[in-house]
Amino acid sequence: MARAAQLGGLTMAVAWHRARLAERRPQTATARSLVFTVPGWPGHLPGQHVDVRLTADDGYQAVRSYSLAAPADGDRIELGVQAVADGEVSPYLADDLPVGAEVEMRGPLGNWFVWRPEQTEPALLVAGGSGVVPLAAMIRAHRTAGSATAFHLLYSVRTPEDVCYRDVLDAHDPHLDARLLYTRQAPPGAARAPGRITQADLEKPAARLEPDSAVYVCGPTGFVERAADLLVDLGRDPATIRTERFG
Repeated sequence: MARAAQLGGLTMAVAWHRARLAERRPQTATARSLVFTVPGWPGHLPGQHVDVRLTADDGYQAVRSYSLAAPADGDRIELGVQAVADGEVSPYLADDLPVGAEVEMRGPLGNWFVWRPEQTEPALLVAGGSGVVPLAAMIRAHRTAGSATAFHLLYSVRTPEDVCYRDVLDAHDPHLDARLLYTRQAPPGAARAPGRITQADLEKPAARLEPDSAVYVCGPTGFVERAADLLVDLGRDPATIRTERFG
């Protein structure tokens, strides 16, 4: 099966691929990075996502979308999966799918919420919870490309234990300015009290952007809408704000 997708004004079929789970890495108590080998994978851009299809023995199928967490690496791709309580698919993928087992995967999907190495303007990345997954892919691609373009990341999480991709954020990178915003519990000595993202959080990184700089906002719908509204209130052109939301 395949579905039609638009790319540069052309209609193309996005094929299903067989994907074998090669590795599972813990990120938090409930979040995992899943590395799959996908023969014939066509490559992807940081920020894109895939559909994953599971088929039960009785023929029942379930399809869910997951963001790619790393830039293209031959036939290996990495997904970020947050297990949702009472979820039908995410808990199984996060903890129960055996290494070596196969699923079906369709992609890459999405051509708007992407970062390309040829972009030379500073960029602002705003993540809420597991919305950091496609932004981690952008940071990794930015680093791999040796780009000197400034990246600014604001990452909102409930507690320090909920931070994903610490290895990506903690790596020495003079071109990445990353700031964590805690909504429920901040670590000892934190300068900012726990709370939702505010205009004050966005003001300084937004001021470092150029008029045509891209802003990428990803997370739950309420978070994305609030962050986008705050950015517009700060004078950002809505056309420069790219959003990806879930839930």
